[in-house]
Amino acid sequence: MRLDTGGSIDRTRTLRCTFDGEPLTGHPGDTLASALLAHDRTEVARSTYRHRPRGILTADLTEPNALVTADGDPFAQATEVALHDGLEAHSIPGVARLTTPNSPNYHRKHAHADVLIIGAGPTGLAAALAASRSRARVLLVEHGLHLGGERDLDWITTALSDLTEHARFQGPDRGRFPVSERGSDRGGVRILVGATAVGRYAGGYVLIAQGERMWHVRAGQVVLATGAHERPLVFAGNDRPGVMLASAVSTYLRRFGVVAGREAVVATTCDSAHETAAELVAAGCRVRAIVDSRDDPPAADVPVIGGARVVETAGRCVESVRLSDGTEIGCDLLAVGGGWSPVLHLHDGDRRWDDGIAAFRPVDGLVAGAANGTFDLPGCIAEGLEAGARAAGTSPPPTPDLPPEPIRPPRPVWLTPGDDTEQFVDFQRDATVADIRRAVRAGLRSVEHIKRYTTIGVGSDQGKTSWVNATAIIAEELGTTPGEVGTPTFRPPYVPVPFAMMAGRERGDLHDPIRTTPMHSWHVAHDAVFEDVGQWRRARYYPRDGEDMAAAVHRECLAARTGVAMQDVSTLGRIEVVGPDAPEFLNRVYTGGFARLPVGKGRYEIMCTTDGMVFDDGVALRLADDRYLLSTTTGGAEKVLDWLEQWLQTEWTDLEVCCTSVTEQWAAVAVTGPDSGRVVARLAPELGELGFLEFRDVVLHNGIPARIARISFSGELAHEINVPSWYGLALWEDVGVTPYGTEAMHVLRAEKGYVIVGQDTDGTVTPLDLGMPVSQRKDFLGKRSLSRADTARADRPQLVGLLTEDPDELLPEGAGLAGGLGRVTSSYRSPILGRSIALALVRSGRDRLGERLVVPLGDREVPVRVHAPVFYDPEGARRDGPG
Repeated sequence: MRLDTGGSIDRTRTLRCTFDGEPLTGHPGDTLASALLAHDRTEVARSTYRHRPRGILTADLTEPNALVTADGDPFAQATEVALHDGLEAHSIPGVARLTTPNSPNYHRKHAHADVLIIGAGPTGLAAALAASRSRARVLLVEHGLHLGGERDLDWITTALSDLTEHARFQGPDRGRFPVSERGSDRGGVRILVGATAVGRYAGGYVLIAQGERMWHVRAGQVVLATGAHERPLVFAGNDRPGVMLASAVSTYLRRFGVVAGREAVVATTCDSAHETAAELVAAGCRVRAIVDSRDDPPAADVPVIGGARVVETAGRCVESVRLSDGTEIGCDLLAVGGGWSPVLHLHDGDRRWDDGIAAFRPVDGLVAGAANGTFDLPGCIAEGLEAGARAAGTSPPPTPDLPPEPIRPPRPVWLTPGDDTEQFVDFQRDATVADIRRAVRAGLRSVEHIKRYTTIGVGSDQGKTSWVNATAIIAEELGTTPGEVGTPTFRPPYVPVPFAMMAGRERGDLHDPIRTTPMHSWHVAHDAVFEDVGQWRRARYYPRDGEDMAAAVHRECLAARTGVAMQDVSTLGRIEVVGPDAPEFLNRVYTGGFARLPVGKGRYEIMCTTDGMVFDDGVALRLADDRYLLSTTTGGAEKVLDWLEQWLQTEWTDLEVCCTSVTEQWAAVAVTGPDSGRVVARLAPELGELGFLEFRDVVLHNGIPARIARISFSGELAHEINVPSWYGLALWEDVGVTPYGTEAMHVLRAEKGYVIVGQDTDGTVTPLDLGMPVSQRKDFLGKRSLSRADTARADRPQLVGLLTEDPDELLPEGAGLAGGLGRVTSSYRSPILGRSIALALVRSGRDRLGERLVVPLGDREVPVRVHAPVFYDPEGARRDGPG
């Protein structure tokens, strides 16, 4: 029932929407729950498993019953759905299908704060006021859209005015909040409204959900002013529509001007519900009685029954209640107050049971107000001022002189006589006292085990209204105390959030960071087709007019084999290894020797895991006696650096070695082909002769410093020119020959039998399987494993080449050989050979050279001949160029 006056909603406008297809009206500021109650809609949903009628229990994010589908969003809490024109809402008949569309607008924002205050009631407001008096950067977060709570107090009004005069507000609708900046003489205050802290992690890392934005906040200090949740009472029929928390009844009266019933009974174990009874009377509701579990309840203007409790309700929706003395009282609203539980879901410290408040309270940390078990307003403000000042490292302002609010101790009621299958502890999971007793009889003692057995607290409400009741009931059944039972682990998120919101916009092109080389703009301008390799976007091929991929790759390969071509190889991982023990370190991690490698030369080597399997490969250059530059595969740089650091930090801590990623500091161009020497001579006339795997630091003809190395991944004469990354585009344009992409590079290396780690290997391949020698004079990671019976057996899969009898037949990569003999790892058309070629891992492959095998493809078999893995220039004469 809506009152003619009262509340903070805008009564000048009417909003029209539907609920279960029926018209519903309300006003700006209403929630779906307040609008339903204003229309006397008591029953709004069905329970998840037993399909019992359920009504609205709370007025906030703790709501376990009134779950609805709102504008297609399932499992929304009616208490959290803001009313708007055209809203279409439906009750959930028990279980609903999750079909929420992922919003394209989900995004993330990062923020840093010296002091983060969670909760902007009187306590949080006081904490922010105290912290803002320093130079600290203060972030105040409030789930609702209002600051300071609902108490009418001059101090709160003054504090709000002082705090927000220069604060910066940010809400779900930016246009509704003033935006300004605090002056430079103070650290600054940012206030997030409509924002909920959903997770707290180590190092002051907090996730805050606000609208379609997820804030990632790093805070120096975190102050919890999260308040307390009122608990329901446990008795038979306590889930019927019309049973509401007393605090919720008050909220609907104060904020929305809505009376939840016409004839009410208030059942309580503490003082707070007495205020609700007085507010109901003032609103014109007939309060039949206040049922207080304490023997000496405070007096009131309505009948007060002390030392009693409600044991049962009757009706589909509440029509009457029965008391412990047998009295029955008719009503259509039962407002219950079972005490208050400090909100500790974000508290990362210890907690203990306090009989004085009949709840758990924190032992440590910056926790203030009701979250700390302090329920009088002067005490909350004083604790907030103290916590805010402590967090900011300043002195608290004077505590306001407020009249004391003595709080009488509660008398908790955990169990009542009656049918325990009808006494609900967790409304959302339909879990009852009978379920807890069944778990205890089954021998369960741990609160975590009972949680999983009964499913109490695993619903979307995370047991906000149920867990203290459940803990106390478990304690009574076990004959111990709630403190001995303890609470289960509270896991984030504090409120449900979509996975898409967790990801932000990291979908599609934004799923992973896209890394590009300094030459990327040139590739784009020349219509390159790209592929993603790791996080890098690499040019796959450069089609000219009328060319498809096959034609472009054919042309690029022939340019590299018969003339000169260039490739952007800036994406290769580069790691500098520096220190007096660098030679010994590399001796241990690579299969070959590095201690005797001369300065100015490089070596191709393989890195193995401890089980002897190929991990990565690349060329290492020795820059100085104590300095090496390692190259890795494009996608393997990060894992290689992690691997090196793991051994240095956990196993070989005596080695003086430092590893640094320098991938981003270099741009590199591979100049490939028999005419590459002429191009390099033009670029670096002072270079002179370089032997294979030699390098030299030079200055190019245009003044650019460079490091040039004779490295070839094609088998042709080739030079790799490395320059500081900001010169990369200039170098590329200066080279100015035919570009080739990764697809041509794959063909060129396959013609020479060069493997690609991750394509021709899969974590089960050793260097010996690839036909690569390993050092016999030194130890290295994985060497011992190469002598195991399995890795030394003769019939292991070995790298070989395959030639189809039909030269135009292209084998699909991954195809298996008949009889389980092996699989194809690489397959291409070779322009220089004029036919298809393939690399494969074949059991005892090197003993099968020349043998005819079969590759089944669908309903046919393709005959192949086993060939050496090198198809082109097996003597290696072309590596050193013409002549």
